[in-house]
Amino acid sequence: MKNIFTLLLLLLNLPAHATGHFEFSDDVRAAYEQATSLRFQDAQLTLSQIKSQDPHNLIVYHIENYIDFLTLYLNQSESDYKRLKNNEETRIAKIVAGNPNSPYYLYAQADVRLQWALVKLRFGDYLAGFNDVSKAHKLLKKNQEKYPDFLPNQKDLGVLHALAGTIPDNYKWGMKILSGLEGSIAQGRRELSAVFQHAQQHDFVFKAETAVMYATVLLYLENKSEEAWDVLQLADLQPETNPLHCFVMANVAMRASRNDRAVELLQKRAKSNNFAAVPQFDFLLGLAKLRRLDRDAAPLFKSFLSQYRGSNGIKEAYQKLAWSELINGNTAGYQSYMKLVLSKGKTEVGGDKDAYQEAKSDQIADASLVKARLLFDGGYFQKAYQQLENKSIADFSGQAAQLEYLYRLGRILHGMERYDKAIDFYEKTVVQGRKEPYFYACNAALQIGLICESRRDSAKARAYFNICLSINPEEYKTELHQKAKSGLERMK
Repeated sequence: MKNIFTLLLLLLNLPAHATGHFEFSDDVRAAYEQATSLRFQDAQLTLSQIKSQDPHNLIVYHIENYIDFLTLYLNQSESDYKRLKNNEETRIAKIVAGNPNSPYYLYAQADVRLQWALVKLRFGDYLAGFNDVSKAHKLLKKNQEKYPDFLPNQKDLGVLHALAGTIPDNYKWGMKILSGLEGSIAQGRRELSAVFQHAQQHDFVFKAETAVMYATVLLYLENKSEEAWDVLQLADLQPETNPLHCFVMANVAMRASRNDRAVELLQKRAKSNNFAAVPQFDFLLGLAKLRRLDRDAAPLFKSFLSQYRGSNGIKEAYQKLAWSELINGNTAGYQSYMKLVLSKGKTEVGGDKDAYQEAKSDQIADASLVKARLLFDGGYFQKAYQQLENKSIADFSGQAAQLEYLYRLGRILHGMERYDKAIDFYEKTVVQGRKEPYFYACNAALQIGLICESRRDSAKARAYFNICLSINPEEYKTELHQKAKSGLERMK
């Protein structure tokens, strides 16, 4: 009996380091910086050294998860997903063995869950993804009650609160799983803004990550591309030395009518064997060049296709190769690539669905409409207008081309800030195209709503956001409906 009491006393008086702890040491910060700059081998080496020198520091499993998250989210390899997905529960089990009195104890679990939720949703594993979102939210909410001033927690909650209520209708069943998750875009934006503002004045390891999340909410949920760009400018990102920073900035630049800047960023990005290979860089640069009608865009799409191991984006890449041939006068080349659109890749995301619909029509696209679309998407509005200004609807054969002509002029005039004229063309597009399978009418209604919102005409904005939701195109439906739902959320 004496020996038992002695053993109990020894257990009760074990030194603190015997319990797993969470310390963001200089080495851990270095591993985090390496992981989030796509230097995965360096990060793994640093993490291995920490595990050897400080084996009870369990924050390493949180940082380790960034490597899996970024690998899967950027490259979308099904084989990698199957190989890596069991790491989630293994890492959670390691973290759970840590000190429950640390603010990182629940946060690290939640952030790992949230990262895997995003990966699972990207791979179409919706039930598991929504389950992870629910678990992450519950952990974050509990941690917020214990540590209300813990900034990393507020970062993740800001994203979840912004997304709440904007889930597309075809995922409504997931709301039952997400019971208890409430919030609004405005709430999420306030929370992310507060964290970002604090990070501007203090040393905060997740400063760049917060900026990316904040910019994403501004760009995709609030339709504020200029503000999103400004946030990234204030975040001290290093696009020439950090490929992930380059990738984020180029994406936002391309949506903020800074296409030339995107080309510059992508061409100057760091390239070496120290960085993980990301074929998406070639796709993005090819797209930015194609939007300027550059003749050297095609090799970049070919490079992407030769390296990429995922399935989403394949059809769109072949479509862009077809467009490159078309705008350079080679209709035979266009038709050849369009046949590959039909046989390669999947149709699970908007860009691939759009490419498939074009290929399925078995008609040669109108070169002037393709040029106008590309130039508009690049922010070259005057050049885009010049492609169509001397044409009329009678110059286009077939309902699809005529409808796109109306829509495309509306978009270009919108970009040129000729709002009343843009609305005229958008309304014609809605009337003539709302029962057609194309996305033109759906997006035209959304754009009228956005113009009316900017003019503080809330009633008309709500009406057109609802019209957008009532139209069900075969491509881009999820993305457009989510933006309409975000608009209605902002109207509250």
